[in-house]
Amino acid sequence: MLNMTTAKQALKKRFKAKPYSSDAPADYEVLIIGAGIAGISMACHLQQQSSQKSHRSLFDSKSVKQKKRLKLNSQRFLIVEKREDLGGTWDLFTYPGIRSDSDALTFGYNFRPWLDHKMLAKGADIKSYIADTAREFKVVEHIRYQHEVQQLSWSSDSQQWTAMIKNHATSEVLSLTANFVVGATGYYDYETGYRPHFKNEENFKGEIVHPQHWQETQYDDKKVVVIGSGATAMTLIPALVDESSKQCARHVTMLQRSPTYVASVPGDDNALDWLSGKFSPLSKAQAYTLLRTRNVMFQQGVYRVAIYAPKMMKALLNHKVRKELKGSGVDVAHFKPAYNPWEERLCAVPDSDLFQALHSKCAEVVTDSISQFTSTGIALASGKHLDADIIVTATGLKLQMLGGAALYVDGESIDVGARMTYKAVMLEGVPNMAIMFGYTNASWTLKIDLACQYVLRLLSYMNKEGYKTVCAQAETEHEKVKTQADTVLGALSAGYVSRAKDELPKQGDRYPWRVNNNYVTDRIMLKYRKIKDEWLQFNR
Repeated sequence: MLNMTTAKQALKKRFKAKPYSSDAPADYEVLIIGAGIAGISMACHLQQQSSQKSHRSLFDSKSVKQKKRLKLNSQRFLIVEKREDLGGTWDLFTYPGIRSDSDALTFGYNFRPWLDHKMLAKGADIKSYIADTAREFKVVEHIRYQHEVQQLSWSSDSQQWTAMIKNHATSEVLSLTANFVVGATGYYDYETGYRPHFKNEENFKGEIVHPQHWQETQYDDKKVVVIGSGATAMTLIPALVDESSKQCARHVTMLQRSPTYVASVPGDDNALDWLSGKFSPLSKAQAYTLLRTRNVMFQQGVYRVAIYAPKMMKALLNHKVRKELKGSGVDVAHFKPAYNPWEERLCAVPDSDLFQALHSKCAEVVTDSISQFTSTGIALASGKHLDADIIVTATGLKLQMLGGAALYVDGESIDVGARMTYKAVMLEGVPNMAIMFGYTNASWTLKIDLACQYVLRLLSYMNKEGYKTVCAQAETEHEKVKTQADTVLGALSAGYVSRAKDELPKQGDRYPWRVNNNYVTDRIMLKYRKIKDEWLQFNR
């Protein structure tokens, strides 16, 4: 990590009076942190804008002479990525069965349709899609790998950000400047997952592995216990007992403290092929737009029913689970949570693969609490013992903002978790910065696409009007927004969200500080409403 003495000296040097001419161009117009789904999307949007018009600085409100100098010295954008490759989540997670939990038609970028017939795409396919997109839009050459942003400092004097970056390949710490920063790091810590300590776990003679750090674990013909009941656990169970894979566990137990809602979805969606087939009047592009709209509306419909008619949704989910488990001998109580649907995320499984695994007798679900680890497995509070050669702790994520980078505005440390989010894109009181968040109740990418389009509109507006800075402020002459308990991820009460409520930006009590989690209203807000309002403060 960055040495604190070095950091303090850098800050002091950065913010001393008149450190350098405010006319000095930034190294980059836009600095994008992270080369995952969001970072690549933002870069592709910038590339498209650049190709549609001759290159023009996004911040060229200066004289003709200064404009020429800025164009010559300030590059358009840079992506810095801490890991050795792009892909973000889909580069990090490699455990068996890793897949999306959203359909491919809405998971793909709107500017580059993903026409895969698979409903829930495999992790490796998603990474390939991101990489292919980056190559097609020529953003690969703009990525600097193994570069970790450790500190971001805004100076009102120079109207620029200074990023202190560690090059992990050389151990060098360097700094660069940018006019605008886009945080596209996601919301969790890539280095460590959430990993509670279990009593006497050091006595266990087998292997303990967290899915976030799955490294070619050898599980063939072994007994495996997976601790957890979220999407990761639901994915692992059928994958570990898949006889067609290179490895197949002898037996797998999903040990959960409490149940989760699960719904089966079709593994394939071939509607695009027949809707754009030989005898169809629709082109493939038209069919894609129609089906993508269908899927968006379906996702939103399911979510709204779950929120406004939870009893009906709960009854429907329980009915479907009973049908799936019929004849398996598995108690349906293992899939009947006490909470309402969408108070935590709903897990989708393709072609009932989880339930098929439970029918095979190679897998089971146990709802109980852990008393302690033993040398051969796990002793439960009920007195039962689960034998294991491998224990997988699918216990969730550890949340983190901006990849762990420290944030300063004019020398003042900024606590992201104490600030509100404006349109779920900008941060209260922080100039020239956007932080990308996707949906938790639909495809992550749907919201990312909208957020990127909003950032482009914002930058274009600033360029047109000659503004150099923009800052969202939660108080005007007539109104003051009140901070709410809900975070930018909504009222989701999943464990990883609850644990990190102090780390995540908060919502406000009114538009546009309240998070809608509604694609239709967000689309109107981010794509069509006027940029300038009473909450945004612009300066030249």
